[in-house]
Amino acid sequence: MVQYLFNGFANLISSGSIFALFIGVFLGIIIGALPGLTATMGIALLIPFTYGMNPAFALSLMIGIFAGGIYGGSISAILLKTPGTPAAGATVLDGYPLAQKGQAGKALAISTIASALGGLIGALILTFLAPQIARIAVLFGPPEYVLLGAYGLTMISYVAGKSMAKGIFMGLLGLLISTIGIDPISGFPRFTFGQLNLLSGLSLLPVLIGLFAAAQAFEGVEKHNEIQVKQVKITKIGISGHEFIQILPHIIKSAFIGTFVGAVPGTGTDIAAFLSYGEAKRSSKHPEEFGTGRIEGVAAPESGNNACVNGAMIPMFTLGIPGEAATAVMLGGLMLLGLQPGPLLFKENPQVIYTVFASTITSNLLILVLGLIGARFFAKVLQLPMKLITTLIFVLAIIGSYAMRNNVFDVGVTIIAGFLGYILVKADYPVPPVLLGLILGPLVESNLGRTIIISEGNLLVFFTRPLCWLFWTLILYTIISNILKSRKTVKASSQEAKE
Repeated sequence: MVQYLFNGFANLISSGSIFALFIGVFLGIIIGALPGLTATMGIALLIPFTYGMNPAFALSLMIGIFAGGIYGGSISAILLKTPGTPAAGATVLDGYPLAQKGQAGKALAISTIASALGGLIGALILTFLAPQIARIAVLFGPPEYVLLGAYGLTMISYVAGKSMAKGIFMGLLGLLISTIGIDPISGFPRFTFGQLNLLSGLSLLPVLIGLFAAAQAFEGVEKHNEIQVKQVKITKIGISGHEFIQILPHIIKSAFIGTFVGAVPGTGTDIAAFLSYGEAKRSSKHPEEFGTGRIEGVAAPESGNNACVNGAMIPMFTLGIPGEAATAVMLGGLMLLGLQPGPLLFKENPQVIYTVFASTITSNLLILVLGLIGARFFAKVLQLPMKLITTLIFVLAIIGSYAMRNNVFDVGVTIIAGFLGYILVKADYPVPPVLLGLILGPLVESNLGRTIIISEGNLLVFFTRPLCWLFWTLILYTIISNILKSRKTVKASSQEAKE
């Protein structure tokens, strides 16, 4: 296998595929940084141009856009509180507060380093353990998906902010919104009010852009008359050795979480990011500081979502099953190039497949170089006048929401979600739980329906499968550890009050 990988690197260079990879990563970063332009869209637009190309060259281009696009979403998330992609939704929580403290350069450096290292770990796992992980992923049935989603929903306790009750309420609101559209089991329309645009439910991206970007723009309009504090010139892009050691365990742990989540078909980078963020907060000695600009809160989701890029390719290459939306598009691209995904792909086209593995590894090194070089230019956004930034955010929000499906209805959704997000923030209600409920709701609901049909209503099926027990253990451990930490925090606060 090592010899094949060396040959893959040699072919990557000799065939010129490394040039395609560089172009792909560069374009992907730009696409990801612009709200509404996702990596999936970039790959979809590219596929018609790959017809007739060398397979290794074309796949390197797709992989570059995929990896660069997921990383690029963190740039606007950190600088403008506008996630470029749904995968950057968790990065906003600590990335933007860090930038507001005048540490935008540090936040961008952490995002770049975590993305590159997380993606690199995921790429190595893809290269050496793909068949083994695929055997585990194929064991997932509807009951496992339900409990995976339920485990994800326990992360609401880590993004709930100061009030757990408000966090749970907002999570339930997100779950309620996720039920809009046609019931996945019965086919009956719900909460559509005769609107054809609501039959497919609310698209995630317009809601995401609205809750974070448009809400930020509304807040900027409210504060436009306030005297703006002079921006501190950003001269340093990087982190100290102590900070690197501090985030390294979270990067490694999140990389494994992201790779595993990506290897499970039907999940995605956004779920990987929130699970990684929740685990980082759970294991932190200072969980109460998350949301105020903790560097672990930037490193964990960025490592998780970039590792998920490689994890999502595991079932695509080994089983012919896309692990994520972008890999579903890539699957079509593979077939267009005359390659049939599955176990035989490794035997019949080892040169192509190991050139692809070499591309996944190299793409993360390119992210590190391009990210750190470009970070200084990205950070200059903070030096723009606040009125201009507010206008820019609003324009990007409108364009981004329209660009996804070329649908004016999505623009309306963004504006309404933005106004709702603005009111929620003013009322001190946390917004992230809404997003988490919206992401995980369809996964839990559709698979719960399938489980009930398959088991004929016998819910004991959730306790008779080995992987189900694994998720029950994780769920209970998360809940219990959160309760204990909350009690410890309350106890410490009461002691401080007495003193």
